[in-house]
Amino acid sequence: MVKKIYLIRHGQTYFNVRGIVQGSGVDAPLNEQGVAQAAQFYNAYQHVPFDRVYISTLMRTRQSVQPFLDAGLPHEQHRALDEISWGNREGTRITPEEDIEYHGILKAWQRGETHLSFVGGESPDQVAARQRPFIEEVLRGRPHEETILVCMHGRAMRVLLCQLLNYPLSAMDLFDHRNLCLYQVHFTGSMFSVRSYMDTQHLG
Repeated sequence: MVKKIYLIRHGQTYFNVRGIVQGSGVDAPLNEQGVAQAAQFYNAYQHVPFDRVYISTLMRTRQSVQPFLDAGLPHEQHRALDEISWGNREGTRITPEEDIEYHGILKAWQRGETHLSFVGGESPDQVAARQRPFIEEVLRGRPHEETILVCMHGRAMRVLLCQLLNYPLSAMDLFDHRNLCLYQVHFTGSMFSVRSYMDTQHLG
């Protein structure tokens, strides 16, 4: 049996447009464009026989899959899917010119220093640790769920993909993302394969 995982990032928020860090501490709703993206994704994938929808505890993921929930699909919230906590940087605007520290941490992660975090925040290692029980339960503990939809967040998605595909966390920036993009991953019980990479065709 092949388990099919449809992994999406949440739709657009006003914080995304303004370049403000949200993380797990800013529970921002979708903006008008984000709601439209959610509808476009639903229109393109409503035919897929999802057994369950998994979302984070933040409203932007629920709103991104709301059409599926309205159609009656069962769902679960998991903190394991929450975005990384950016600590004291949450709610601040980040640009290369304005914030040397922010981009310095990202470069440190690329060098393999994934134990580092911002003050009050999480490291990629910590995010990976809280995701592992979810991975084990959903992918191996629920064989009856053959096709699932998972909605989460950009940085946390990168960490999850590294874990599924056995990449070091230092390689997580290889997995690009946009609002309401799709990664489709198949799991055979012993290995994972990527069938769609940052697919946005459904957005036109």
